Amino acid sequence: MIDYKNLKNSILFSGMKEEEIRAILGCLSKQVKEYEKGSTIFGAGDAISELGIVISGSVHIIREDYWGNRDLMARIEEYEIFGETYACIPAAVIPIYVIAAQKTEILFLKVKKILTTCSSACQFHNRLIQNMLVVLAEKNLQMTNKIDIVTKRTTRSKLMTYLSKQAEQNHCSKFIIPLSRQQLADYLGVDRSAMTVELKKMQEEGLIQFEKNRFRLR
Repeated sequence: MIDYKNLKNSILFSGMKEEEIRAILGCLSKQVKEYEKGSTIFGAGDAISELGIVISGSVHIIREDYWGNRDLMARIEEYEIFGETYACIPAAVIPIYVIAAQKTEILFLKVKKILTTCSSACQFHNRLIQNMLVVLAEKNLQMTNKIDIVTKRTTRSKLMTYLSKQAEQNHCSKFIIPLSRQQLADYLGVDRSAMTVELKKMQEEGLIQFEKNRFRLR
């Protein structure tokens, strides 16, 4: 079920009123689907024409190599968007898996409909197109941030860069990360056991404090 009031929290509908969102969704061939935890939303090799907005739950973006080793690329939370880059390119196939991290509800929208002004010429459609450009720009920045993290040479430097960016995003030295230990190891592209050892060393050296997913930088 779509909560139009909270849908304003999505970047795609930034600056739009609830009634405007209702009206424009009527032009966008919207579709809502539910997924159980672990279900595949998009699979590697799929050609897609829709973007997805998480309206409840969360999803993981995962890359899998030839031998089945998985790398967590990103976690998408409520009212965040996924699939928009590949949906903008006709006939492009995606090299990733999008997996429901928990019971999740997704709002799907046709990207072509977003980028093409509808026949009724909604006065707020231009705002939607502008917001779409912001979405694409922000995803580019997120990818740049991840490249900055995973190209570090050691597990410690990857951890320090990741945690530093989390502190910057939260504007506080205390924060909660959205990933489990295994998910964090997958995101950083490191061995979980080695990462756990490094975290303990960093705590012993007074660089950080942590308990489960709660961290504090010293």
